[in-house]
Order: sequence, then C-alpha cells, then structure tokens
Amino acid sequence: MKIVKHQINNIQVAEIISDEIIIHDTETALDLLGNIYYQGFDKVILHERNITPSFFDLKTKIAGDILQKFAQYRMPVAIIGAFSKYQSNSLNEFIYETNKIGYNYFAATREEVLQNFCKD
Repeated sequence: MKIVKHQINNIQVAEIISDEIIIHDTETALDLLGNIYYQGFDKVILHERNITPSFFDLKTKIAGDILQKFAQYRMPVAIIGAFSKYQSNSLNEFIYETNKIGYNYFAATREEVLQNFCKD
C-alpha cells in the first residue's frame, strides 16, 4: 500500500494506492482510518478495486458501517470506480444521495474527485 499526498489549498488528501483489497470489513477500514488520521490528513481517496466487493452489496451493510466510521472520525472519503457495472437501483440511489449530501463522494475519476470533493 502506498499513500499519495495531494495538497488542495489547505486540505491534505491521502490517496491510497494498492494492487490488493485493503478494506475487507469495518476493522480494516478503522485500521486505515487511524493510519491516515494520525498522519494529519483531512480527507482520503480510495479506489473501488481496493474495497471488498461486498461493500457494494448494500444488503451486507458494510458500506453504511464503513462510511459511518469515517464520518465519526471526521474523515471524508471519496471512492473512485466504475459503479455502473453494479446492477442495483439501491446502490445507485445510495451513491446519488451520498454525493448530494457531499460529505463523502463517489466518482469515476481522480480528476473529478480533486475538483469536486477536495475543496475547502
């Protein structure tokens, strides 16, 4: 796992780069969160490929649990991926509502995240 630092105005953003799944469950998400938090980052960018596929099956409640932990520790998270491949109206609504609220963010590209999510 590698952490790439993005500095956007006064915001320090950690982008997690890995070839493996690093978030398997709430516990591994909390481990990552603690690591990022103690390094002084304000926000985190994850890639879909680094998150367990069951995150995207809302019946498992993993997505809600993990995003709630990030919110509790005031660490907004953006997830980059190709979400259209999931044939789930519930997931599409979840992504829409999450982006509408604006605390966490789902996007197709890093550029979109850096433009829309990483503002003051």
